[in-house]
Amino acid sequence: MNNGSQISHLLNLSLNSFENSEVLISDLAKAGPEARTKFLSLADSHHVILRALQPLSTMAKSQNTEVAEWGCNALSREKAKIADSLKFLANICTTLEDAGIQITVMKSLDHWPDIGNDLDLYTPCDRHKVCRAMTQSFEAHLKHRTWGDRLAQKCNFGVQGLPKSVEIHHGCLGQTGEHIALAKRFHTKRVSQKVGDYTFMVPAPEERIIAATLQRMYRHLYIRVCDIVNTHSILQSGELDFEELRYAADLGGIWPGVATYLRIVTEFVRKVRGTAYALAPQVLAASRFGMDEVFVRGIWLRVPVRLATKLYGKQICHMATRRDLHGVIRLSLLPPLASVARLSYMLTGNPSGIW
Repeated sequence: MNNGSQISHLLNLSLNSFENSEVLISDLAKAGPEARTKFLSLADSHHVILRALQPLSTMAKSQNTEVAEWGCNALSREKAKIADSLKFLANICTTLEDAGIQITVMKSLDHWPDIGNDLDLYTPCDRHKVCRAMTQSFEAHLKHRTWGDRLAQKCNFGVQGLPKSVEIHHGCLGQTGEHIALAKRFHTKRVSQKVGDYTFMVPAPEERIIAATLQRMYRHLYIRVCDIVNTHSILQSGELDFEELRYAADLGGIWPGVATYLRIVTEFVRKVRGTAYALAPQVLAASRFGMDEVFVRGIWLRVPVRLATKLYGKQICHMATRRDLHGVIRLSLLPPLASVARLSYMLTGNPSGIW
């Protein structure tokens, strides 16, 4: 199985469409342990281990006991990791809130019942105050901060006993820290969400879409299976206020990116399930391209750089029109930083010194 077909299988399983599931189970049975490990690694990268392997394991029980057992074992391991991460996350949030540091859990819990790579948090509070609280309460250590981390005003902490990093954003969002007005909404409009045995403060649905758009369409330029599944869930819930979403997106000049992201998601869902949330005509009109422009490269669904560059141009022009000097200056740093990161990657194979 190539990466494209495996991503397709993960999409089907995670969206509860089990077309060709028998073929997948047969392929996994024939492939052997090494290939199954690669498939599991891909599901992990796309944050859908539980959502994909749960139905797969159930169906495999009547077709191939070896695959079923493999799936059940993988699920047990992942559930144990998630339970441990939630315990740490709840403790960190409670401790910081008790210290007067308001915390919103970003992105990490959007994948529930799966969970993200890092524990991502946002706070409007001072970075030094947060660092003191993290080191004193958890004996956490501050990891190396790249140029991108410093611009984006974020810190990564290592906590003993927790394999995941704790990433905390301070007062702004975006890969150069260009979004201040948008970031404030993540605190002022946060809502409570019960996850497992714990209750966390998380962004409102509109801000969850904003965060996904910033990360996928303006930073990493690739879309994961979890992004499609998570956003589909928000759309189907009926909780998304599109007028509020448009207003928030316009604050940062990213409405075309948001509309494009939503169009891509709904087109993928329609391809898999035959039906999807019907976006309003004004959303589709604001979008710049759809699923047909997205392509598989490596383990991701890639967004073309040439089209993402146009979204970037519209964003910076919008900020200039609104006289958002902070945003324009920060965004103007992105092209040279991206060039340095590309050069660093070509020379060392690792761009982390920049981002």
